[in-house]
Amino acid sequence: MKKHLIHPTAIIHPKARLGKGVSVGPLSTIVEHVLIGAATEIGAHVTIEGPTEIGAHCKFYPFASIGHPPQDLKYSGGPTRLEIGDHNIFREFVTVHRGTEQGGGLTAIGDHNYFMAYAHVAHDCHLGNHIILANAATLAGHVTIGDYATIGAFSGVHQFCRIGLHGFVGGYSVVTRDVLPYSKTVSERGTHAYGVNALGLKRRGVSPESIELLHHAFHTLLAEKLNTSQALNKLKREKNLSEEVKALIEFIESSERGVIK
Repeated sequence: MKKHLIHPTAIIHPKARLGKGVSVGPLSTIVEHVLIGAATEIGAHVTIEGPTEIGAHCKFYPFASIGHPPQDLKYSGGPTRLEIGDHNIFREFVTVHRGTEQGGGLTAIGDHNYFMAYAHVAHDCHLGNHIILANAATLAGHVTIGDYATIGAFSGVHQFCRIGLHGFVGGYSVVTRDVLPYSKTVSERGTHAYGVNALGLKRRGVSPESIELLHHAFHTLLAEKLNTSQALNKLKREKNLSEEVKALIEFIESSERGVIK
């Protein structure tokens, strides 16, 4: 590690472990039980507590607050953890908290995620890869988010909710039930799903045939006069189920809070 990458005003605990090429900006604080992977950039005024493990090539902007204890009154000070993968970006004032003893003890974030200013990830959340949390998007505890999902600005996700693979939540939304995979969901006179996130799927290289099958599945779920069980039974009887439609069905059947339709 080159000494010039660490600003002289940064405070780094002697037992913190920094990988090759890590840089730490002015007045940032890194405490004990923190492991930071190679080439990660820590900007000015960032605080990182532990136990926290951060991967390689991440970037933290000023006043990000990472790995602090959870905002849960039941938390009793146990050694819970935060794990962050590679190539994640945390903009100004982002907060990410460790897990709780009751929730499994772990908050986990995958790779290639982008957290815009003031976004919040609460205790025991589990996030996949290539996720975007826009400005001030807020996750309560125990939220699970699938790969390539987007949470719009100033949206709030209730505890224990799930956001499905490729799900898109519009800005200023209130999410109190699970968001369907591949869907567009937004609060507008109540929170509703508005069909397939077709543009996002095209950008990710999903075939037109698969998107068309998803359109058909969403029409069955949302537009036909069927309850959820009837719609699922109808879909499962069809012969040409794509992998995306199978994932959609499995997501709905495994939901504990119910899904947004």
